[in-house]
Amino acid sequence: MAGYRIRQGQPGQSNFTFYGGAADFVQYRGSESLIHGPAETGKSLASLFYLHVCACKYPGASIVLMRKTLASTYSTILQTFTEKVLGPDRDAWPCTAYGGENKPQWFDYKNGSRIWITGLDRAQKVLSGEYDLIFANQAEELSLAEWEVLTTRTTGRAGHMPYSRTMGDANPTYPTHWMYHRPPLKLFYSFHKENPALYDQTTGEITEQGKRTMAVLEALTGARRVRLLEGKPVQAEGAVYDEWNEAVHLIYASGVPKCFRHIAGVDWGYRHPGVLGVWSIDGDGRMYLVEQVYRTGKTIDWWIEAGKDMADRYSIERFVCDPSEPAYIDQFRLAGLPAVAGFNSVKPGINAVQERLRVAGDGKPRLFVVRDSLKRVDEVLKQARKPYAVEQEFASYVWSSRTTKEQPVKEEDDGIDALRYAVAYVDGLGEKPKKKVGGWR
Repeated sequence: MAGYRIRQGQPGQSNFTFYGGAADFVQYRGSESLIHGPAETGKSLASLFYLHVCACKYPGASIVLMRKTLASTYSTILQTFTEKVLGPDRDAWPCTAYGGENKPQWFDYKNGSRIWITGLDRAQKVLSGEYDLIFANQAEELSLAEWEVLTTRTTGRAGHMPYSRTMGDANPTYPTHWMYHRPPLKLFYSFHKENPALYDQTTGEITEQGKRTMAVLEALTGARRVRLLEGKPVQAEGAVYDEWNEAVHLIYASGVPKCFRHIAGVDWGYRHPGVLGVWSIDGDGRMYLVEQVYRTGKTIDWWIEAGKDMADRYSIERFVCDPSEPAYIDQFRLAGLPAVAGFNSVKPGINAVQERLRVAGDGKPRLFVVRDSLKRVDEVLKQARKPYAVEQEFASYVWSSRTTKEQPVKEEDDGIDALRYAVAYVDGLGEKPKKKVGGWR
């Protein structure tokens, strides 16, 4: 396959070749662009090489590398940039990191160029200036308003490059997402066969790495398979929680008000993930998932220690647990954790969650998930392209029958179940009626 190769002798990585959609993407000179496609097509790596080459080629270039949150920038895309673009030999870098070795605030190049590192939750200072390039990794996570703010910072006034761009990469998402309906935004599509790590670009044959990667993607089901393997935007048919909207329900930690009540939802697991989520409840009864643990391969002793850590930091009122393992609940209690069996009538619990997800009369839903509430990623789940955080389960949680809508499919619902136990507890589902003078109420 013919590709766009960085010229020999050009500053930066002179041996990197862009193929297919990535080649078209990096040669585009319009003001707004996204490279879009299934997982593992090399979208992010191609974008990062492009940023690096621009920093090397244009003296004084001012560039921003970012994600939705700063924590996710550090834990994902920045690692790719330092390990695969700059390389393991720091002495050979054409730039210097400032602001911390593992969490730099920017990279200064020898020619005066700078690449800023930020997240939209910490971008006030950075986005007060003008830039030649802004790159948003996982741009599908951004709201339209956030994307538009970025475009106001790349108007050409920085003037260190012959053009300016707001650009990003994105995985497919639901069909009504703004990125599919914004006229100024040019979408470029990448495919698995354009990634030289997966397919030999001369012979077209799949590589050994390609066989492993495609086997993982082929094993996916439902909406995630269509999005991550086929690269198509799709809304899961028969979604249980079709009220879920990332632009509404996913919030920054700074959006959580002062809360004096905290409870935890617990779903047991070993081969399947175990989940422990801490929910803070504000004075109006809204629930906020402020921290979550989502892990495979951990015994009850490990979960007890995780529970103790949460209890110490949040003064948890109750651990509301999956009732299918009463022995585990007893072990929590023996360890001094206030554990109770959760209400487990599925349909009423789902109804309660649906009600909380709906936007109320005050313009807000009654349930939120804090971005970066997951502090540590389960790499086994991540490599298998399975959900590794509660919010990732909503897209594939569907009814077993779209006609009767009585029972959901029991797959990849561990975080959703822990959430349901927590909501049922806060909403008082399953409580026995209290006797008062004059009868029952």
